[in-house]
Amino acid sequence: MIKRTDVEFEVDGNVKLRGWLYVPPGEGRRPAITMAHGYAGVKEHALEPFAKAFADAGFVVLLHDHRGFGASEGTPRHDIDPWRQIADWRRAISYLETLDVVDVKRIGLWGTSYAGGHAIVLGATDRRLRCVVAQVPTISGYEQGLRRIPPENVATIEEAFADDDRGQLRGDAPRRQAVVSDDPSVAASYRAKDAIGFYLRPVPEGAWDNSVTIRSTRAARMYEPGHWIPRVSPTPLLMVVATHDTITLTDLELAAYERALQPKRLVTIEGGHFDPYLSMFQQSSGAAVEWFKLHLG
Repeated sequence: MIKRTDVEFEVDGNVKLRGWLYVPPGEGRRPAITMAHGYAGVKEHALEPFAKAFADAGFVVLLHDHRGFGASEGTPRHDIDPWRQIADWRRAISYLETLDVVDVKRIGLWGTSYAGGHAIVLGATDRRLRCVVAQVPTISGYEQGLRRIPPENVATIEEAFADDDRGQLRGDAPRRQAVVSDDPSVAASYRAKDAIGFYLRPVPEGAWDNSVTIRSTRAARMYEPGHWIPRVSPTPLLMVVATHDTITLTDLELAAYERALQPKRLVTIEGGHFDPYLSMFQQSSGAAVEWFKLHLG
């Protein structure tokens, strides 16, 4: 029987990141996988089935909440700096290395959506990882912004960024917007129906708020993990791409895959951005399990 325990580890000396550790039955050190969620999500957002699938396949699994989200500490709450999340994730790898159930020579990483972009950056810059999986990954924040934000709305968004920065100079708290909303009068990161349906799925009370800082959007529009993809090699890279992804954009992902060097593998999943979590879970999780078994043993 898989054992799940609550764990925590420190970053920056005093901020505790918290998550779940899954340990499959057996003795000795096992290969391990470190996981985290995408933009403004928490571990309760459809990630536990992936963690259980990996643990059922014999891997120790660490699934943590990013700083400022879910069970993890960190202020301001619901504020996303991709480079800080990447630095924190390195600490998660180091935490795994301290566990007596983990074979430190066999650690892999799985990231999805925004954290799929992190998977590419970490695969390129942390050689402790023996392989990585990037599911529906962010490739270019700039290009995504061009597709999702009508040109006539760009000036309004840029002014919101500037007003937020002026407020912070005065000592104001960072300004906020919704993560998802179908109300045009409510500022939100996502308005697509599939995004609204995914983020508003029931989660335990207190696990998630429909709120994110406005400056997180600015940071996302500056984030270009696709630049790192040729540098992932020689670490093996699996990319799981949805064929009709309007969030991280199928064509950007496929073009990025072409820039990646061997060893690499591409798995395409029929559907939109959130189908690999939901209707096509068996296919996406199965591809990841196969990749981890191949490269972690």
